[in-house]
Amino acid sequence: MKRSILALVITLFMFAFAKAQDLAVLKYRGGGDWYSNPTALPNLITYCNKNINTKMNVNPVSVDAGSTDIFQYPLLHMTGHGNVLFTDNDVENLRNYLISGGFLHIDDNYGMAEYLPKELKKIFPEQDLSELAATHPVFSSAYRFPKGLPKIHEHDGKRPQALGLFYEDRLVVLFTTESDLGDGWEDPEVHGDPESVREKALQMGANIVKYAFEN
Repeated sequence: MKRSILALVITLFMFAFAKAQDLAVLKYRGGGDWYSNPTALPNLITYCNKNINTKMNVNPVSVDAGSTDIFQYPLLHMTGHGNVLFTDNDVENLRNYLISGGFLHIDDNYGMAEYLPKELKKIFPEQDLSELAATHPVFSSAYRFPKGLPKIHEHDGKRPQALGLFYEDRLVVLFTTESDLGDGWEDPEVHGDPESVREKALQMGANIVKYAFEN
């Protein structure tokens, strides 16, 4: 009975996905600052609404990883600097969300890479994060990035990586690390980035939004 009710809930939310065009910030446990970069998403949303014809709410809401509220949004954004912990309820909820059409973008604000893979392994135990080829459509859905993920901020001298998890050949989780896209989305005075750097970050963000909404 419980499974049949869950199936009905998922079906209803899949119908909502078809009409929805908003994103939300994912709240998670473990101590990481899921709330970091407060100006980033409003700026990205404004950019997308202006340049790729989305109609998103410029003030995104925050949703808990274990709440059915996540099913109202075709795209979840997750960020932070530190530890991540998904409970058993979070894992089941996120897996159901992802296999029913949802998309999760995780942008490492520096410090998540140490903790995140083991938590994602709980959701998809049968696979590991794999690097996306520069030819993947997420790098050309709105703007072309022939070399793949752009570098926005420097930390350890490592190259930027876009890593993914798939469900039935559909990219459902995108983890961007050693890039700091979210820092590039923030207000100019926060990090003092040149406009050309912010533009690259916003364009790549628009690619992710467009890809998530259309796939």
